[in-house]
Amino acid sequence: MAATIFSLEMAVRDYECDLQGVVNNAVYQNYLEHARHEYLKSIGIDFAALAAEGINLVVVRVEIDYKLSLTSGARFAVTVAAEQLSPVRIGFRQDICRLSDGKPVIKELITGTAQNRRGRPQLPQELVELFAR
Repeated sequence: MAATIFSLEMAVRDYECDLQGVVNNAVYQNYLEHARHEYLKSIGIDFAALAAEGINLVVVRVEIDYKLSLTSGARFAVTVAAEQLSPVRIGFRQDICRLSDGKPVIKELITGTAQNRRGRPQLPQELVELFAR
C-alpha cells in the first residue's frame, strides 16, 4: 500500500548545470534525496534521530528514467510516494515534473531499507506503522 503523495517545489541553480547548459544527471539524485528527507520529516520520521539510535536508512537500488533535461532557473516539483515492498524494503516512487508545462523530467524508484545496530535489515516501527494504515 502506497502512502500519500508528498510534493516539493524547487528551482535549478546555475551551478547545477553542466557545460551543455542542462542539469547534470547526478544532480537529480540530490533533488530526489532532498524530497525523500522532507517527506520523512513531514510524516514525523526524524532521519537524524534514527541515526542517533543506531538505525540507518540506506538506499539499496536506484532506478531512474530520464525523460527531459532541466535548465538553469527552471522550476520543478518532486513527488514522493512510499510503499512497503517486502518486510524489510521500502520503495520510494518519485517523479520530477517541470512546472512551466507539467512535462515529466524523471521517473524513479528508490529501494531502501533500514539497518539496525547489528547491520541487519529491520524497518523502524514508525515505518511499519505507516504502511499498516
